[in-house]
Amino acid sequence: MTDLHSRAAVSTGTVQPPLSQTVGYIVVVLIGLIIALVMMVVTKVLKKTTGEDNKRTEMFMTANRTVRTGLTASAVISSWLWSTSLLGSSFTGYDYGVSGPFWFAAGCSPMIVFFALLGISCKRKIPEAHTSLEVVRIRYGRIAHLVFMILCLVNNIFASANMLLGASAVISAMSGMHIIASTFLLPVGVTVYTFVGGIKATFLTDYFHTTIILIIACYFSVKAFESDQIGSVGGLYDLLQAAAKRNHVDGNQAGSYLTMTSKNGILFGILHTCSNFGLVIMDTSYFIKAFSASPKAVVPGYTIGGIMYFAIPWGLGTVMSSVALGLENQPNFPTFPRRMTSSEVSSGLVLPYAAITIAGKGGAAAVLLMIFMAVTSTLSAQVIAVSSILSFDVYRQYFKKNASDRDIIRASHLGVIFFAAFAAGFSTMLHYVGVDLGWTLYMLGVVTCPGIFPMIFTVLWRRQSKAAAILSPILGLATGLAVWLATAQQFGGGVSVATTGEVLPCVYGTVASCFSPILYSVLITVVKPQDYDWAEFKKEKLALDKVDSHLVVHEHQEDHSAPTVSGLASIDDHEGQRSSTNANELKRWGRIAAFWSAATFLGHWVLWPLPMYGSHYVFERKFYIAWVVIAIIWLWATLFVATLYPILDGGYQQILQVWRGLRGSKTVNVRKESGSF
Repeated sequence: MTDLHSRAAVSTGTVQPPLSQTVGYIVVVLIGLIIALVMMVVTKVLKKTTGEDNKRTEMFMTANRTVRTGLTASAVISSWLWSTSLLGSSFTGYDYGVSGPFWFAAGCSPMIVFFALLGISCKRKIPEAHTSLEVVRIRYGRIAHLVFMILCLVNNIFASANMLLGASAVISAMSGMHIIASTFLLPVGVTVYTFVGGIKATFLTDYFHTTIILIIACYFSVKAFESDQIGSVGGLYDLLQAAAKRNHVDGNQAGSYLTMTSKNGILFGILHTCSNFGLVIMDTSYFIKAFSASPKAVVPGYTIGGIMYFAIPWGLGTVMSSVALGLENQPNFPTFPRRMTSSEVSSGLVLPYAAITIAGKGGAAAVLLMIFMAVTSTLSAQVIAVSSILSFDVYRQYFKKNASDRDIIRASHLGVIFFAAFAAGFSTMLHYVGVDLGWTLYMLGVVTCPGIFPMIFTVLWRRQSKAAAILSPILGLATGLAVWLATAQQFGGGVSVATTGEVLPCVYGTVASCFSPILYSVLITVVKPQDYDWAEFKKEKLALDKVDSHLVVHEHQEDHSAPTVSGLASIDDHEGQRSSTNANELKRWGRIAAFWSAATFLGHWVLWPLPMYGSHYVFERKFYIAWVVIAIIWLWATLFVATLYPILDGGYQQILQVWRGLRGSKTVNVRKESGSF
């Protein structure tokens, strides 16, 4: 019998976009600008009613360091709601079966939770910092500062390109909009609202975008089983069994899609885990959000956000990749009668094609909106991260050390515009040399991982020497690149875009980039170890305002008049009493963060998947039903945590404060740690 569904099929008929170009431009341009205008209005309202002035650097960059647990958790979930995670989890499920979405999720959650430990350590040791690079500069000096600055910028550039390549490919496939047009237009709205609102605008738009994305994801988790072609989770199981008979999966137990025993799946898991470790640690936007959160919100915010995030790539990826595999031999599948080509899969089209199959043009529109929300939300975090580097670590440090609020805000604004344009141009260049979402997803770790452990050691290990901090990431990058290119030559017979994008070269190169700096750092440190005094961090003035004093003043006043001398004295007494309590409290949060970091890694990466990999188990019907049902329940729980928790956790207080302010009522400007949205 002829296999019409072979990936190598000669027939590669073009799939016609289900939506018009007009729809694409409405979503990318009009909706983007509407969101930007809304955020501009929100920024002005918050300034009028709560005193949040984005012309002050501490507000623009760190939201006065008062963001609460609920909004922090929502922002953390949003930070990983990349277009890549939505599209990539589905295409790995298409390639590897049920193990693909699981390993995609397991490669994200432990890293996010681990960052709670780094975040609270920074809060304790250097509470006035704005970026991770300030920490490096204070401890090791200018050369190390420049080395890590380059590594962080490379990380942000490739992360942004990864997002834009996947999103632009899907928008083009859904609407026929030119891929380069979408690449350049996607950052426009992001630039506007980040330019005006700063990090608080990023938090608020994160919340809005995350809500929309999760509603659509939950919709698909239900809509899939309303289809007459599927009917139930058991029906989807039968379709996957039939798909495995048509297309034997190399490296999977019995060639089945229904097994965690997948050689390529676990290789992807290793690759993705290391890559995401680099993306988290070397992404200054994560540090900025940690610095923006109140001390009590860092650990619970990152822990809750990381654990709840797991369900999104796992649940959505499992359902939608199963739909694509099960229904691709049906006439209503976009590519029928052929299978999806490797180019279509690598471009991230599994999710949109599955959505079209179960929901028609409505499914295509939903995916278009979901991907737009995902890419703009995460791109805003990248833009504000690079903006902070250019303003604090370049302009303030090397051009104008006594820069005022106005100077730094101006530099931040220029940084926002510059990076948005650069990211679009860089993504366009990659597109024209034949690079797509799959290639950047696989090779990302080679360039993002070298700084992981040197950065962790900077915050957590007092012995790492200056020479080790400077040399180990450089040597690690060189090692990773050499291994990556050499293995591409060995396994692929040459070095090209195709061979360097294969799984094995990327796994070897990423692992080398990630772990070799540990060896280099330890060996170099042994020669002349440092004995760093963490108290040195607090000797350098970093914040432009004494935010805590400012907040406490407003707690003790019923109007906006100047504080009295006795009021200032009581503030100083209050802060003195609070400092020792805070130190003990932060240490306690550090221990909690360490526990949850270890528990999440062991649970998501060791105790759950590895026994299943070693057992060679092929899912039975009841087990698969339980697998999918738990993933969907977890996904819906994530929706409620991301949308309702921020409102219940202080959000309603600020909403009431804004309402009273708009009505002209006299309100006290309370921006306490315990009451901030």
